[in-house]
Amino acid sequence: MVTYDDVSAAAQRLRGIAHRTPVSTSRTLDERLSARLYLKCENLQRAGAFKFRGAYNAIARLAPPDRARGILTYSSGNHAQAIALASRLLGASATIVMPDNAPAAKRRATEGYGARIVAYDPAKEKREEIAEALRREGDPVLIPPYDHADVIAGQGTAAQELLEEVGELDLLLVPCGGGGLLSGSALAARALAPRCRVVGVEPELADDATRSFKAGTLHTVSNPPTIADGARTPSLGKLTFPLVLQHVDDMVTVSDDDLVRAMRFAWERMKLVVEPTGVLGLAAALRGQVEVAGKRVGVILSGGNVDLGHALELFRTLPPE
Repeated sequence: MVTYDDVSAAAQRLRGIAHRTPVSTSRTLDERLSARLYLKCENLQRAGAFKFRGAYNAIARLAPPDRARGILTYSSGNHAQAIALASRLLGASATIVMPDNAPAAKRRATEGYGARIVAYDPAKEKREEIAEALRREGDPVLIPPYDHADVIAGQGTAAQELLEEVGELDLLLVPCGGGGLLSGSALAARALAPRCRVVGVEPELADDATRSFKAGTLHTVSNPPTIADGARTPSLGKLTFPLVLQHVDDMVTVSDDDLVRAMRFAWERMKLVVEPTGVLGLAAALRGQVEVAGKRVGVILSGGNVDLGHALELFRTLPPE
């Protein structure tokens, strides 16, 4: 089981490598919600998302002979970019199994970091099966996007930094796909701010973790049609599910329209380019899915890797307030 000690060790490993991303605030946002919000800007992290933390921590933990075998993963984009960049920094080759409908900007960035991409059709193929075939063929080290102890520990350093900088929080809102960021963040919150409520946020169209949390049994989804591509994961993992059950206080969902509104607020009012998955926590606060009035609230903006043309189309089709 992953513990806060693992998060602390990851923080030492990442020191001077990962950006210590800024915490942004907004008087307009605070007045609108009658709360004090602190936004941890992982959209400004290396490779554009929190995923760099877990990817670098996992690869750095490998023994040199294992690293020399090359790194393999599957991802729609942010973990792909993170693995590609971390591999380059640590002298390893990287192969990424990526859906053919992944955002073009994320694919270009992954290739730009030097990774080899193996594309697949998510409607017809399963990425895990493709990755397993590649692993048998060439024996690379598989580092999955979230269900990996060193990945979880690395992701938890984002919340650790936030709590170290702003102090005690009443509430922490964390995006959830496969649960790596949520699990690591909850571990950090339990250690540094034990009275802080940790709430995971998912898209309504990909609510497997929320249903799993409420029922206590694992639920899955298949290729959910949400714009939050980072949360299209089929389910929580064998490691993340029990961590979420043990350390997370609640799970809520938001609609894709809520995500677009939150993106537009971040872009227009805070000058922060954040992708749909990245604003899950902010959307929950703005939509009133969690009670924030009178509270000190941390929000992790998990990533900013967005196709600008697609984002502008989303803003154009936004329903009126």
